[in-house]
Amino acid sequence: MLRSLLVACLLSICPLWAGPKVEIIAHRGASWDAPENTVASFKEAWKQNADGAELDLHLTKDGKLVVIHDATLKRTSGLPDKVRDLTLEEIRKLDAGKWGKWKDAKFAGEKYPTLEEMLATRPAGKKVYVELKSGVEAVPELIRVLDATKASPELTPVISFNAEVIALFKKQRPKHPAYWIVALTPFTNAEKLIERAKEIKADGLDLSAQPMLDAAFAKKVRDAGLRLDVWTVNDAEVARRMVEIGVQGITTDRPGWLREQLDTK
Repeated sequence: MLRSLLVACLLSICPLWAGPKVEIIAHRGASWDAPENTVASFKEAWKQNADGAELDLHLTKDGKLVVIHDATLKRTSGLPDKVRDLTLEEIRKLDAGKWGKWKDAKFAGEKYPTLEEMLATRPAGKKVYVELKSGVEAVPELIRVLDATKASPELTPVISFNAEVIALFKKQRPKHPAYWIVALTPFTNAEKLIERAKEIKADGLDLSAQPMLDAAFAKKVRDAGLRLDVWTVNDAEVARRMVEIGVQGITTDRPGWLREQLDTK
């Protein structure tokens, strides 16, 4: 009994002893083990107990949103066409599960999904990070889908590299979390980055996990009241360093494996 109380006390003082508190976000789903940005990859992410999963959206010719990372279909379907030059129906006829790296027969027939389909896979309490790859012209359709699916804002943060997308989305939906994605360089100034994030009303920063992102940089972000996530980490040592400096979310292609690495440490 005394030993149990001592352990509980230690865990309350040192929460990392109970495992990392950082959220593990599956990049394009569990894309190490299943075709990226497909229903299969999201289902695999949930099977691996990811805290959330990230997806990418492009606007089609007919003004619909389709889940795909690239602006063209070449890498995932072998076709040179741009997403914006095809209708959603045309894209849905293609196979997103058997091209390139994913020629395993068990993935054949995977369609390019819609946001609605991906959200429908989500277990209770899990997050879906919605990255808008198109520009501000896609924001109205994104809002329409989020409203139509009654997506919980807290569980469906919107992210984008495009600062103007974040600014417009926050203007339309000020209470919905939105994070600005930034690729850090040796010349990135933390203060200026934070200032710009505040200007566009971003609720957080989603930064590349570069060596320059150290404890001092992370503290400035958190002290500014901004959430801090990082992408895309498939290296256990890098992930451990990110946990140590206090990031709140780590995006990875291997959610189950990365959690095991962090829990073991």
